[in-house]
Amino acid sequence: MFLITIGVGYIFAMVNLVFTHQFDDKKPGLSVEDIRIAYYGTHQETRLGAAINGPMANMLKSDAQKITITDWINKGAKQDGFDKSVAPILNENCIKCHSANGFMKSVPLTSYEDVVKLTETDTGASIQSLVRISHIHLFGIAFIMFLLGRIFILCEMPVLVKRITVAIPFITVLADILSWYLTKIIPNFAYLVVIAGALMGISIMAQVIISLYQMWFYKPKSVPLEM
Repeated sequence: MFLITIGVGYIFAMVNLVFTHQFDDKKPGLSVEDIRIAYYGTHQETRLGAAINGPMANMLKSDAQKITITDWINKGAKQDGFDKSVAPILNENCIKCHSANGFMKSVPLTSYEDVVKLTETDTGASIQSLVRISHIHLFGIAFIMFLLGRIFILCEMPVLVKRITVAIPFITVLADILSWYLTKIIPNFAYLVVIAGALMGISIMAQVIISLYQMWFYKPKSVPLEM
């Protein structure tokens, strides 16, 4: 059940990744460009503008609301315009998640002071948010990979193959997280994010599938007893 739960959980993690970043480049489907924008930013529009035209576009009820926020940004993001036109839209559509008790409390939208910070040029994920996500990933994934590896190491196959397969997720998760910071500086490192993430996923799913197979369906070769 642990193996099945981990396998299903990883699939949902990939689906969540697609839903979170697939519209960063304003096109459906997850791409390297989406990853580049997530960490490096667009450097052409504001963080708020990139959000409402990308991953958060579906959170607004109409294009008119999007245009209202965009016009406010373009006119200098003044507080009087915020109080009159923008705050009601955010309160209606965004505050549930972007508040102290919400899922996205790290990006609050509850006051003018909070929102105006997002009207600066989009430079991707902040170092503060990357550090927060990094320590959560490293602690959580390390425990999962350790337990998964302890099960997989019992499979019948060459020892060297098992050691390499168990080590790959640990190596790739470190490479993946390091590449977040590198991508924030040099956007082409987005390819490393994709490659490291893909290798980690393949190794994890291989351990799950092979362990389940050998646990329930594999018939070990009988070894004759020595007399």
